[in-house]
Parts: sequence; C-alpha cells; structure tokens
Amino acid sequence: MKHLWAPWRMAYIEQAHAKDDDCILCDKPGETQDETNLILFRGRFNFVIMNAFPYNSGHLMIAPFAHKAQLSLLEVAARHEHFDIVSRCADILKGAIGPAGFNIGLNLGRIAGAGVDRHLHTHIVPRWEGDTNFMPILADARVVNQALADTYEYLRPFFQT
Repeated sequence: MKHLWAPWRMAYIEQAHAKDDDCILCDKPGETQDETNLILFRGRFNFVIMNAFPYNSGHLMIAPFAHKAQLSLLEVAARHEHFDIVSRCADILKGAIGPAGFNIGLNLGRIAGAGVDRHLHTHIVPRWEGDTNFMPILADARVVNQALADTYEYLRPFFQT
C-alpha cells in the first residue's frame, strides 16, 4: 500500500471541528498579519484571501468583512464591491498565471458545500487544460503545483494597484 502524506490537512480537519462561534473569515482580517493569513487585498467592505486548502494554485476567496451568510443581508455597496472585486480578481489571475478558465461561485449553506457556512464568500478557482488528471480519480488526492507562500509572493504585487 502506498501512502500519500499530507500533514497540512490536519489544520483543515481541526478547523472544521472548531467551536461554532469561531469564524476564520472574521478572525483573519481582524489580525495585522496579511502575509501569514494569505490576505492579498482589503477593500472598504470586502477582502481577498487565498484558500489555505486550494483546489488549484491561485484559488482565491472574496469575503465581506461583515459576518453575513446571505447576499441579501449585505448592504448594497458591499454587494457591489464584492462582485467588482470578483471581476478584478479574475482579470488579475488571467494576466498573472494565465488559466484557460475559472470556476467562480458561492456555496450558500453547509448542504451546498460551504465549509464556512455562516460567512458568505465567493471562490475563484483558476483552471487549466488537464488540471483534473488521474490523481483525484485513482488516489482521491489533488496535486497543487505551487506552495501557498510562493503563490502569495507572486500574486501580491498584482493587488498593489
């Protein structure tokens, strides 16, 4: 039997069992360690954070600072800024890392797949031809081709405009 070691997944498992009062999308932007927390951009109402457990390199999440679970609960200005940032992120990623396409979406509610179901966030997952290969099918594993810290360092300047 072959073993695929992924010790960084323990942080995800522990986070999934955190207290109901904890919210990573509230906690991280409240700190001042943007690089450590993988925060690339802060707007007036929303911020961009890299997914610490990405489906692909460059997997971003856009979240409001306000702890809201539904789009309709956001102020109009926050909702508009949210989707302006989603659009900007797609443009930045297209120019910076050249994906052939994107999966962009919201998982509203745990049953819909939201890992953080009480704090709205939009995922942007860059996609390339052939990025879904045999590993997810045969080994139930994904291969992410770049370390998070390296991706952060590469993308950070694109968000400094």
